[in-house]
Amino acid sequence: MLTLTENADAVVTTIVGREDASAEAGLRIQTAEGQGPNGEARFAVHVVPSPEPADVVVEGAGSRVFLEDNAAEALSDKVLDAGVDEQGAVSFTILPQPV
Repeated sequence: MLTLTENADAVVTTIVGREDASAEAGLRIQTAEGQGPNGEARFAVHVVPSPEPADVVVEGAGSRVFLEDNAAEALSDKVLDAGVDEQGAVSFTILPQPV
C-alpha cells in the first residue's frame, strides 16, 4: 500500500486544511489521461470532502489520502513524498518503497 513521508503528510495536511476543514476531507489521487515521458501512469490530485465508496484510504499521521482503484493498484508499492519551493509551489514525487 502507498505510504507517505513526513513531508508528504505535512503538505497534505496543510493543503487539505486550507481548502476543507472537515475531519472527513482528504487528498484524492486518481489516474489521469495519457502517460508520462517514460510510459508511466500519470495522476491527478484534488482536495475532496470525503472518499468515494470504492476509494482506498491511506491515513498519515495527520492527513488522509484517498486512492481511486487504478491509482491504488499503480501506487501499491510506492512512497509519496512532497516538497514546497521558494515560491510556495507544491510538488509531489512518487518513490519506490525501501526494501
